[in-house]
Amino acid sequence: MKTIKDKQILVAADFAGFPLKEVIVEHLKKKGWTVTDIGVKSADEKNPEMFHRIGLKAGAKISEGEFERALLFCGTGMGIHIAASKCPGVFAGVVESVPSALRAITGNDVNVLAMGAFYIAPQMGKDIVDAYLGHNLGDGYEWWPNFYEFHKLACDELKNFDYEKFKANGFEVEKLGDYPLELVEKPDTI
Repeated sequence: MKTIKDKQILVAADFAGFPLKEVIVEHLKKKGWTVTDIGVKSADEKNPEMFHRIGLKAGAKISEGEFERALLFCGTGMGIHIAASKCPGVFAGVVESVPSALRAITGNDVNVLAMGAFYIAPQMGKDIVDAYLGHNLGDGYEWWPNFYEFHKLACDELKNFDYEKFKANGFEVEKLGDYPLELVEKPDTI
């Protein structure tokens, strides 16, 4: 598997996401990342693949264990993220800010991050990617009791989710455990 620790990342975009993807790819390469780009690869590409087809291809590379994480781009981030989410084991999220990117990875263990080129300025995109790739589940919330355990349990239950079992169980989730979590204010001393 190509991992974040080894500075390996998968990227993909449709024609609308192409300009933002290009900015991000250049940014990552300057920082020493190896970027695997599965499309669209030029602004004047003839018959570029549609957002959902590219999203499915990227999602499959996550599902098959080829890559740990991916960055996807379309006009809104929504369509390509929905498509990638159809693949097993994909936790995709659309983000439009650094705080949402941080929470996507630290609280939800998102392995596919989508952005909309219609809404994300180039510098914001770079900041989002840096925040996302620089963190993991639970990072930065060590002060919050059970934050990691609570969110890890949620991610594990989602990874093990089987709709037919869920349906047969009267639409009750098969629990793997429990961790209490309550909203707390971040201490001023941090």
